[in-house]
Amino acid sequence: MNKENKLAVITGAEGGIGSGIARALVEKGWDVALNDLPTTAGSPLREELVKCGSHVELIAGDVSSEADVERLFETIIERFNRAPELLVNNAGIQTWKPLLELTLAEWERTLSTNLTGCFLNTRCFAQHAIRHNKGGVIINIGSGCNKLAFPNLVDYTASKGGIEMFTKSAALELGEHNIRVNCIAPGAIETERTQEEAGDYAASWSKLTPLGRIGKPSDVAAAVLLLAGEEASFISGQTLGVDGGLFSRAAWPEEYS
Repeated sequence: MNKENKLAVITGAEGGIGSGIARALVEKGWDVALNDLPTTAGSPLREELVKCGSHVELIAGDVSSEADVERLFETIIERFNRAPELLVNNAGIQTWKPLLELTLAEWERTLSTNLTGCFLNTRCFAQHAIRHNKGGVIINIGSGCNKLAFPNLVDYTASKGGIEMFTKSAALELGEHNIRVNCIAPGAIETERTQEEAGDYAASWSKLTPLGRIGKPSDVAAAVLLLAGEEASFISGQTLGVDGGLFSRAAWPEEYS
């Protein structure tokens, strides 16, 4: 372990965007605590990243559980002998259903993971950052539906809209403790999950994206590196769209003629 390395914790780290963020941070010399749900399959991602020379740990836990989140940060401090300087709230789930068919259990599961998980990890990270580091950086992963409603994703849309406003509130309250809080809103990003959403996900969304392509996890990771760096030391409470201009685009009548 290189104690000069900065330390980041990433929730939902084993997924497409989470793993892309982890790889980018390790490439820049960060140590990383990977958090995801328990699995019996081990962590090929951790095995890959430790070969780069960083200290990388996988710490399983449910972001919607207060006890699990508190245990996560206690374990991080125990294994790394310090508190993390960066938190990336990336864990998220969704339910593909119309509003009238969505069950209360599905609604609560999504809100608990996406929004409550963001709150619990932010609170715990901030408490340790204030005590140990006198500051830190929090980056919440939102979505294009932070501002625009997505059909058949009412629970996901509500949770991501909440994350944007939570980002602003957290930035307002934590600024005095030298903790910056920002949000990244990805557009169409190609991952294993999104590839299952359409027969040809890349072709479908590239046509709608002004830059003419869909994004990759590395595009989101680049934004994380930007907002985590000293160059962004006066940026807080903001949402950065990483969408190739997709959600800046208004629909025009002739497109539907």
